[in-house]
Amino acid sequence: MAKPATTPLQKVRIDKWLWAARFYKSRTLAKEAIEGGKVHCNGQRVKVAKEVVVGDTLTIRVGHDKREVGVIALSEQRRGAAEAALLYTETPESLAAREQHAAERRAGNAGFTPAQGKPDKKSRRALNRFKSNPG
Repeated sequence: MAKPATTPLQKVRIDKWLWAARFYKSRTLAKEAIEGGKVHCNGQRVKVAKEVVVGDTLTIRVGHDKREVGVIALSEQRRGAAEAALLYTETPESLAAREQHAAERRAGNAGFTPAQGKPDKKSRRALNRFKSNPG
């Protein structure tokens, strides 16, 4: 018996597509992100069963990053990162904003060095004075 010819996908569930495009490590994490309002399709909040078509614009929040991507291909299978990157294209504005936010985070953490160990007696007294003095 001959195997039926595979037809190109017309629609894919958004949780499957996000997983296949490697935005999330599992479909469960993709589902939780969608239910938490971290994924929007064409400016609208979506449900897990929403079907993505080529040409849709997705806004995806992962950690500190917010990406705006256009869907250019569909897949239900998770492949390598190089192939997954071919499923979408990120807008230049989104890419510039992500780079700017990353630079701000790096600059904000540049002068911070966490204290090592417990505070000594003098530092502890200063902390207690600070905490007990309102204003």
